[in-house]
Amino acid sequence: MSATTQNLTQARTQPFLKLSWLHLKYQFLETVRIPIAVLGNVLFPSLSMFFFVVPQTAVAGNPLFATTAVASLALFAVCSASLFTYGLGVAEDRQLPFYPFLRSLPAGPGPQMVARVLNGGIFSLFGVLPLIIIGWLFTEATVTPGQLLGGIGTILAASVPFVLLGMAIGYALSAKAALPVVQIILFPLAFAGGLFLPPQMFPGWLDAISMATPTRAGRDLLVQATTGAEAYALALPVLAGWTLLFIVLAIVAYRNDEGRRFR
Repeated sequence: MSATTQNLTQARTQPFLKLSWLHLKYQFLETVRIPIAVLGNVLFPSLSMFFFVVPQTAVAGNPLFATTAVASLALFAVCSASLFTYGLGVAEDRQLPFYPFLRSLPAGPGPQMVARVLNGGIFSLFGVLPLIIIGWLFTEATVTPGQLLGGIGTILAASVPFVLLGMAIGYALSAKAALPVVQIILFPLAFAGGLFLPPQMFPGWLDAISMATPTRAGRDLLVQATTGAEAYALALPVLAGWTLLFIVLAIVAYRNDEGRRFR
């Protein structure tokens, strides 16, 4: 690569990264200024842990079962934060008077979308932290430092498709329509993915359907990272396939919304 080409590449990359950082900072501050928006996504998984896992000594007292339960509810926290924050949040943003001006700026959609994905990862960690503390204090869940780091990396990667799905819903629907759609999508995906009941309890036909869902793929990969239990062979391809699909849906929804606003 010539020096001129390298300089041009750096000149294009630096503004993109800077704009992505500015969008990330803006979106993060906008969310934390409404504390209930953060607490709502944190409380339900934590309460589920207290009510359904901690009292069951057969689960809470078994290191493998307890760690698996923490991992499953952690992924539910990620799904909930991603779909509600971005499915409903993007739809509400589109109704603000400032948003059409933001969309008309020459920066393009790239920095804003990258910032949303990164912001989703940050708030995913906020939802997971209380579960880790509860599991550490009240159950026999245990991980090595390497497993903990692997679990954090896995859950950040697993959050990406759900952030993208939330963005696709937010750009495609109004705020009134986005809320019930998110609810209709979230809870069936959580149940089918084994986030509330272990997949070992599923009948054969439901287990086969479960393996095709992004929640089951993410859950099994996260359990593998934190406990060493092998995920099913197609977990990673399934999660990657859903991620690619949701990228396409988010881009199409964004462009359709842009066409409605600026044609």
